[in-house]
Amino acid sequence: QVQLVESGGGLVQAGGSLRLSCAPSGLTTTRYAMAWFRQVPGKEREFVAAISRSGVYTEYVDSVKGRFTISRDDAKNMVYLQMNSLKPEDTAVYYCAAARLLATAQKDYNYWGRGTQVTVSS
Repeated sequence: QVQLVESGGGLVQAGGSLRLSCAPSGLTTTRYAMAWFRQVPGKEREFVAAISRSGVYTEYVDSVKGRFTISRDDAKNMVYLQMNSLKPEDTAVYYCAAARLLATAQKDYNYWGRGTQVTVSS
């Protein structure tokens, strides 16, 4: 079975940083584009960032561009989201996802993690 396990979430003050990690099992990261989404209770799940299978192409939602960086370490079979200059509006559950090709829509992703909570205080 495929599992994506997120870690690295927690409580941080506004302006601080966190690095989220995604550790897949049952799939090899080199075969998938990887992405991060986030969700606040009562709202739609929102695309945050994605990286292509090659690692050459990345895409970000405008609200995080310049602050967040998605990366992959295929030798370790890991995906990361470095989050800097965090704002209270970044508070959400963050989910790791995998797809055959880079995309920004939920429907295009095949596998999902269970999420990790990020809380940014003001």
